[in-house]
Formats: sequence, C-alpha cells, structure tokens
Amino acid sequence: MKFSDATIAKAQKIKLLILDVDGVMTNNLLHYCDDGSEIKSFNTRDGHGMVMLQKSDVDIAIITGRASPLVTKRMADLKVKHVHQGVPDKLPTFLALTETLNIRLDEIAYIGDDILDLPILTQVGLSATPADGDDEVKSRVDYVSDFEGGRGCVRQMCELIMKSQGTWQKQMDFYLRTSL
Repeated sequence: MKFSDATIAKAQKIKLLILDVDGVMTNNLLHYCDDGSEIKSFNTRDGHGMVMLQKSDVDIAIITGRASPLVTKRMADLKVKHVHQGVPDKLPTFLALTETLNIRLDEIAYIGDDILDLPILTQVGLSATPADGDDEVKSRVDYVSDFEGGRGCVRQMCELIMKSQGTWQKQMDFYLRTSL
C-alpha cells in the first residue's frame, strides 16, 4: 500500500498502538466447541509485527469488548503489557490508559473494525481499519488496510509506523545478518 504524506507524518509521532481483537487480530468469526470453549485464530505475521514494533520502542495495548483466556495467552506470548478485556464501552478505558501512560492523543494509533471503536478512532493521531471493517468506520479513519482482520492488517500498521519512524531497517538488519 502507498501511504499519503499526511499518514506518514502522523505515523512518525506514534508511541502507542492500541488494537481491538475480534475483527482486527482475528477474522471476526467466533468458533465455539461443544463444551462451550472457544477457538480464535491469530495471524503469526501480525504477532511478529507487534514484536518488532515493541523492539522499536513503540508500546502496544489491547482494548477489546469481549474477554477470552485465548487473548490473555496470546498477549502474554507477545509480551503486551496493557491488556483490557471485557470492555464494551472502550472510551473510559482508553482515556484512563492515556492518563496512566501520560501520552498525547496524537502519539496514539488505533486499529478498530466496528462502530464501537469510533469513540477512540476519531480521537487518536493515526486511525485505521482492516479491509473488511465496517463502512461507517472506513469513512472516518486515516487509512483502510489492504488486509482483512486476522490476515495482516496489524502487520501493515506496524510496518507503516516503523518505516515512518526509521526503525524498519534496524529490524531488517537483524534478520539479514550473516554472522552472530
């Protein structure tokens, strides 16, 4: 995807990426087993993008309407420190997080896919939605990802931020090294 100069300028300021889970980190489908347990699929490239972004000194937070032990496990695996689950009205949690972290709104990026994400999407410095996000959301964000939820939209945002901030090459150099 080609990003506008305005989007790149916004990405240069980002210190915190906040993510919704269902529809952003997953494909928006809920799978229930006969015993009542649920199954979620997470994109490993999205996860690795999150790891690289954190290594580039950009913090990550999760604010999701549903609560799931699978999300707890995945965020622990990715070392995400700010995990807020079971939050149907996300705005109070978002405002508390910004106060706790002492961070300005223009230093925050958010990816959300549905109308319940709009109170945050309309306030942050850089807003995005997956390719399959709700049309109301698509009309109000800075960019619509080339990728659907659970299929690379998080990785695309992570790469946008790192490339805009000049930290992408450092991450690539680690993987392109030829010796220890």
